[in-house]
Amino acid sequence: MTRTTERPATIKGERRTMAIACVVVFMAQMATTIYLPSLPVIEHDFGVSRSFAALSVSLFVIGAAAPVVLWGRAADRYGRRGAMLAALGLFVAASAVLIVNTSPAWLLILRSLQGIGAGGAAIIARIAARDLGGGDALAKRLSVLSIAFVTALGGGQFLGGLIGDWQIGFAVLTVVGVICVIGTLTLSLDPGRGREETTGMVRIYFRILTTRAFLLPTVAAGLGFATIVLLQEVAPFVFQRHFGLSVTEYGNVGLLIGLAYFGGALLVNRLAGGKGSSWLMRAGALVMTGAGALTVALWLLPGIPLTASLVTFIALYCGITFGQAALFPSSMAVAVSEVPGHGAYAVALCGFVAQSIAGVAATFAVLLHENIVWASAATGLSLLAFLLVRVRARE
Repeated sequence: MTRTTERPATIKGERRTMAIACVVVFMAQMATTIYLPSLPVIEHDFGVSRSFAALSVSLFVIGAAAPVVLWGRAADRYGRRGAMLAALGLFVAASAVLIVNTSPAWLLILRSLQGIGAGGAAIIARIAARDLGGGDALAKRLSVLSIAFVTALGGGQFLGGLIGDWQIGFAVLTVVGVICVIGTLTLSLDPGRGREETTGMVRIYFRILTTRAFLLPTVAAGLGFATIVLLQEVAPFVFQRHFGLSVTEYGNVGLLIGLAYFGGALLVNRLAGGKGSSWLMRAGALVMTGAGALTVALWLLPGIPLTASLVTFIALYCGITFGQAALFPSSMAVAVSEVPGHGAYAVALCGFVAQSIAGVAATFAVLLHENIVWASAATGLSLLAFLLVRVRARE
């Protein structure tokens, strides 16, 4: 009788944890996508260059990456809830101030702080998912978080194009952040280890980082994420200036991109138990590389009508996105499962490496204005990810 009554409660608790984790991941990703359609407007309203406007995206990504290992440590020592609330508090505060900010310098500072909060909240959400178990089951749970990611990827861009106002966008983010705070307060999360192992953080992280079976899929996940971040940073200018789309039309493209990511995440959810995470991450990297190579060919071929070029570019963009949706959760599940102990540290380090690689790519992306140049860079990143997962498969 006891088992019968406890099991549904456990399932209910897991579902609630995953639901709040999904909203948190949604919020963290939407902090970029709802903002993207407004980049040309930011350029005009703040009187800055295209590179400066794009830098506000890069610094968000870098801010999300830089302290992730410390967020992992905080989640392990002070508990998931305390660390999550601290990250969400920083995110909400930065978002609220951004609504009224008119200074270009403070735009960059606040976007960095917003990124720190978003990155911390997102990684702790993944740690909470890891606490529920590892292996291919973890890949399925991470694919569910990817569906939240994709909802923000497509829905955030669509909403950003619909409202066409960066101030309202930051107001929306503030409200969603407050909802996440309320949801976190309802969860029963891992309380942490208190002051245990206070001097072992560096040693633990170093041990994990030097585990080759962990490192290869982690770097592959980061390279795939970097490819998407690079595309997100150049896409507003390509769609709105090269193809002549309006802000609203560009936002509508986000729905197609979102569907592509949803398809990849659903593929992982359905096939993780059968094909396995290793197969899925190889397939995802291969799709990304192939679509990237075709994108390079698109910019090299002369005389393609603008409409045909636009349709082809959207299809290839969706292909790259689909591949990343399969690659990222599968790679993360493979990497974290190689470190059965110290789950919070493993998830945090995986997130740190992935975000750091994406941050470097985003920083260089501000200099890549020529279509053939950024397309080649994106393809190179995807190809390197594919080579890494192939090396791991042979081992």
